[in-house]
Amino acid sequence: MHIFFSVGEPSGDQHAAHLIQELRRCRPDLTVSGFGGPLMQSAGCSLLYRLTDLAVMGFLRVIPLLRKFIRLVGAAENYFKTTRPDAVVLVDFPGFNWWIARKAKAAGIPVFYYLPPQLWAWAPWRVRRMKKFVDYVLCGLPFEKAWYAERGVEAHYVGHPFFDEVADHSLDGPFCKSRLIPGVRNVGVLPGSRNAEIEQNWPMMIEIMRQVSAQHENVRFLVANYKQAHLDRCREMVEASATSPPVEFYVGNTPEIIEISECCLMVSGSVSLEMLARRKPALIIYRLSRLLRALAPLVLCKLQAISLPNVMAGRHVMPEWLISWRPKRDVRQVVETLNAWITDSAQLSEVEQDISELHEHVVKPGASARTAEAILSRLPAESSSKAA
Repeated sequence: MHIFFSVGEPSGDQHAAHLIQELRRCRPDLTVSGFGGPLMQSAGCSLLYRLTDLAVMGFLRVIPLLRKFIRLVGAAENYFKTTRPDAVVLVDFPGFNWWIARKAKAAGIPVFYYLPPQLWAWAPWRVRRMKKFVDYVLCGLPFEKAWYAERGVEAHYVGHPFFDEVADHSLDGPFCKSRLIPGVRNVGVLPGSRNAEIEQNWPMMIEIMRQVSAQHENVRFLVANYKQAHLDRCREMVEASATSPPVEFYVGNTPEIIEISECCLMVSGSVSLEMLARRKPALIIYRLSRLLRALAPLVLCKLQAISLPNVMAGRHVMPEWLISWRPKRDVRQVVETLNAWITDSAQLSEVEQDISELHEHVVKPGASARTAEAILSRLPAESSSKAA
C-alpha cells in the first residue's frame, strides 16, 4: 500500500508524522511519499519536496512563490499518473492543497483531508471545493462533523492530534528544574512559527514585556522559538529596542516552557491547543492588516473568536486580541490583563479552572490512531500499487 501526503505547515508536519507512525504500525508494508517536512521524513516519508519551507501567509507573500507552487502541482500530477498511490492525504494548507486534491481526484485516487482548513470560520463558500475534490474529511474539532454534514460532505470526527502529542511527550526534567527559580515568575512567550508572524507580532510582544517588567521586577519571559532563525531575529529586534525586557530564548523546548510558566503570551495558532492540553492560561494576540481587520466581521461568519479553545468553548477562556486599528490601545489592554494575572493569584486560578473545565470536555487522546483506522478502513486491504 502506498499513501501520498501533502503538508505545508510546520504544525502539520508534526501531526502528519504521528499519523504516518500509526499507519506504519498498522501496515508495516506501507510506502509513504509526498510533500512535507523533516518530522515526516524521520517518520519514514520519502519527500519529493520539503514543502514546509514554503509556509507563508498572505496573498502578497505567496506571489513570489507562485511559479514554485505551480511546478510542484505539476510534479504531483505526473507522480499520480506514473506511480498512482492508493490514497492522497492532505493536511491543512488549503491554497496549495486544493490543487493537489484536484489532480488526485482527476487521477481517480481517493482523497482524505485530515485537519481541514477552518472553512466554518473564514470561507464557508469553499465547502463546494471540499465536496467536489475530497472524498473523506477527517475533523479535529467536535462540531465540524455536523457542519460538514449539513452541507453534504462526508466527515468524521477523529479528534485533534495535539492532545496525543502532549500526552506522548516526555518533558525534559532537568531543563524544567533548572529554570524554576524561587521568587522568579516565569511567563512563556510564543511568537509564532512563521517568519511573517514574527515580523508582525514580535515588536508588540517586546512592548508588552517591557511594560510588564517595568511593574514586576521578578518576572522573567521565556521565549519559545520554532527554529534558530526565528530566535536570531527575535533577539536582534530585542537588542535594537530602547529598553530590553528580561528575556531568555530557546529552540525546541516549547512544551517545557509552557509547563513551567505561570501563564503565556502567544500569537494565535494551533499551539493554543497545547495550552488547553496543559491547562495553561494564555493571552492571545494576532496582528492583522487594516484591510483584513475591516473584512474580519464578514469573513469570520459571526464567530466571536479565532483561537481554537475559544471556538470550542463558545466563549473567551483565553483572552484574545485581533490587533490593527489601535495597536497602542490593544497593547495596553494586554498589559493590564497580564498584570492582573501576575498580581492576583485568585484571578489566575479562576482562569485555570475555566480552562480545566473545557479540557475535561474536549481533550480526548487517540486521534492519530483513530485517523489511521479511518483511512485504512476505507482502502482495499490488499494493494498492488508500486512503491515510490
